[in-house]
Amino acid sequence: MKNFTRLFSALITVLLLSAAANAADAVPFPERDDAWLKEGTFPNVENLHKMMPGLTKTQVYALLQEPHFSEGFFGVREWNYIFNFRTGKGNEFITCQYQVRYGNDGKVQSTHWKEHECDDLVNPSEPVAAGPTVTEHFNVDDDVLFAFDKSSEHDMLPGGREALDNILSRIKSGFSRLTAISIIGYTDRIGSVTHNQELSLARAQTVRDYLTSHGLPKGPVTIAGAGSSQPVAKGCPAGAGIDAVRCLQPDRRVTIDVTGQKSQK
Repeated sequence: MKNFTRLFSALITVLLLSAAANAADAVPFPERDDAWLKEGTFPNVENLHKMMPGLTKTQVYALLQEPHFSEGFFGVREWNYIFNFRTGKGNEFITCQYQVRYGNDGKVQSTHWKEHECDDLVNPSEPVAAGPTVTEHFNVDDDVLFAFDKSSEHDMLPGGREALDNILSRIKSGFSRLTAISIIGYTDRIGSVTHNQELSLARAQTVRDYLTSHGLPKGPVTIAGAGSSQPVAKGCPAGAGIDAVRCLQPDRRVTIDVTGQKSQK
């Protein structure tokens, strides 16, 4: 019974922590147009580093000055700011909203950024040691990715989505920096040259769009369609019969070559 009680208590703790994390992600921010200082200010980053739970409003005011929305002082549960940060590229800067939330005692309970970019600038994570630059090759059979002779994301098969999700996970966990990602679609020899070229390119585009919509950076990605120009299947019978279609299956594929610096484990 004691073990059950401990297990139940631990489960409740995990659920509460998870709920708190989800609540933090769902913090509402006011519309920027409602601010009296819409252009924001360039804050003292060292003062932002000093922000922590337990500070009084007077202490926060000393660090950040008055909030940029007309929120008052007494009985107010949040202060909202608009902060600008220089990127180091000439006069370029980014703008983010910052919120200070107060508890019933009037002291800082938590702080939140609306945009994660500024959080990363103020509180950069520890750099990941970069490993050697390598190229990793991934191959996915088209017969797993798409329904026959199809190429849109709606035509992707469950096995294809799972394969791409696994590849994306390996890229994210395995590389600290990406320099080039090449996605190439291929077909077998069955069908016209024009149709095969268009089909192979369309499938490469769909794979690119799927991966980038799920977190792969767009910058280093290039795509191409090779049609039936680079067959890998051997000894297949002539024609387009069932035996030929089965034998030519390895030719119907999409390859993904990822070049970058490996993460140091």
